[in-house]
Amino acid sequence: MHLPEWAKRGRGLWRWTGAERPLFAETPTSEQESVWDYPRPPRMESDPRRVVVRVAGTVIADTTAGFRVMETASPPTFYLPPSDVRMDLFRPASGSSRCEWKGTAQYWTVRTQEGQRVDQAAWSYAEPFHEFAELRDHLAFYPGRVQCTLNGEAVRSQLGGFYSGWITSDVVGPFKGDPGSSGW
Repeated sequence: MHLPEWAKRGRGLWRWTGAERPLFAETPTSEQESVWDYPRPPRMESDPRRVVVRVAGTVIADTTAGFRVMETASPPTFYLPPSDVRMDLFRPASGSSRCEWKGTAQYWTVRTQEGQRVDQAAWSYAEPFHEFAELRDHLAFYPGRVQCTLNGEAVRSQLGGFYSGWITSDVVGPFKGDPGSSGW
């Protein structure tokens, strides 16, 4: 696949690439990771921890076969296989966005059988760039819009309306989206 010009431009914009931590980065304990050690371009890896996603008590996803994407300055984002997501509850939502590393994302609205609706609760890449081909059709969820747990720990959402990183006790920041982070 030919890489579009917008993606080429976006890939060159970041100062921080995981090669060194800025002075303002928090120091992780031996059980934690610093998001400032995550690489740019992002790294993707399978993650066997149990991910459960709910809307008002209804389980809409449950897996131990997710992927974790780690990118400098951002908490990890988890992508879940569609086979472990209640796709019968999802409908395409309006809008799209572009990631210079993964491609063009499609958004999804979820509506439970009890009538709870969450617009743009998730997104996926139908045709990701070749580096992230394994993410094809996997869904990622906004923890600020739905309830997400990772091995039973409640996930906190990344600040900023656009961001979707999963903050848990095993990652430290500060994180992209926090106040004062627009210059990173």
